[in-house]
Amino acid sequence: MALGAFTKQKVTRIVGIVLVRNEDRFVRQAVENTLGFCDEMLLVDNGSTDSTLPILESIAASSEKASLHQVSHPRESHELLKKFAGTRTWVFGVDGDEIYDPAGLVKFRGMVLDGTFDSDWMVLGNVLHCEIIKNGIARGYLSPPSRSIVKFYNFAAIDAWDGDTPERLHGGAPVFRRGFSEEAKRRLEKEFSWEDSPLRCLHTCFMKRSSSDSGIDSRENIMETYRGGMTNWIRRVVRKLAGHPEYSKWKRERYARGTLVSVDARPFFKNGPC
Repeated sequence: MALGAFTKQKVTRIVGIVLVRNEDRFVRQAVENTLGFCDEMLLVDNGSTDSTLPILESIAASSEKASLHQVSHPRESHELLKKFAGTRTWVFGVDGDEIYDPAGLVKFRGMVLDGTFDSDWMVLGNVLHCEIIKNGIARGYLSPPSRSIVKFYNFAAIDAWDGDTPERLHGGAPVFRRGFSEEAKRRLEKEFSWEDSPLRCLHTCFMKRSSSDSGIDSRENIMETYRGGMTNWIRRVVRKLAGHPEYSKWKRERYARGTLVSVDARPFFKNGPC
């Protein structure tokens, strides 16, 4: 199946998938900055209770590229991608707190379609993990030395991606084609400076991401939220009732490395930084 799909599809396509829950502060900018880069955009909402879902609905209604999907668990988002295995498709995972440079993505799209990364399984890029964005300046921690969070995968490198996938593009067991492996990663953050990178992102992981957020330092990611079963759920409820803000030790350890730096945030915002 996968091999047949690969041979029939002659043109490389880029499919974006946005998985969000309560992200109404930045989600419109995150989607609009990447929409032109993608040939198709899957907008996936996982039970948002703020204004995120209406925002996604308005984007889907105004763009032929975008389609809206609602899921009850993040693992369902990966099911939307399985059909692309073995085809000339790059899948771009975007979160509601990831704001990409749209001008850089124009250059990056040209590189992708020219076949620059055809021998790679995954491409990572430059990231600034933001503490604050104000008056056109973003302040945070650069990758490197912090961890990159870019999720850009070559589905022509695999025949399938099944197994335990707690969310799209995470976990499971990709079945690689000959010549590819998990190690076939291109790290553009080590090839380009922040200023020159064609794939760079403001990651607002240390900022409030929803109008309903209160006192959040760094929201736990999906893996942290769902691990530990009932014990973890009780812990989260107790912390909330006690008035303690949500806190992700995992993010602080991986994203807050090196020294705080300031960069020009204006290229990332159409109507001026928030």
